[in-house]
Amino acid sequence: MAPLIDVMLVLLVIFMVTAPLMSNSLKLDLPRSDAAAPSQAPKPLLVALDTQGRTYVGDQRADREELVAQARQAAQRDPKTEVQLRADQSVPYGQVAELIGVLQTAGLSRIAFVTDSTGGRPPTIPPHEPQVPAR
Repeated sequence: MAPLIDVMLVLLVIFMVTAPLMSNSLKLDLPRSDAAAPSQAPKPLLVALDTQGRTYVGDQRADREELVAQARQAAQRDPKTEVQLRADQSVPYGQVAELIGVLQTAGLSRIAFVTDSTGGRPPTIPPHEPQVPAR
């Protein structure tokens, strides 16, 4: 019976030595991914329209050409950039629709409307003052 135990011990040693080598022997060339991590989410383009019909990008006043240029830059960086549009409730719907058309022509189609979330309470900024400071 001694020869059988010797064979078993030799096989055990062989398996113990080769098992770690087998798991590292599989060489894979994994594909690369350019998917954005959650921390790399694109920043939204903030656009505002005050009671006098003036347009703001962020907190800076912008005329039509500046708005189009900034919207095109944002669309070139990432076509899925979201536009967060804040418009005073006294602004005619036609001006808001025209602004949306300008943004879509520039290549941005994800447009979100920002509303007051005070739950029916009066806004903290009086309606006669622009919500974005003038330059």
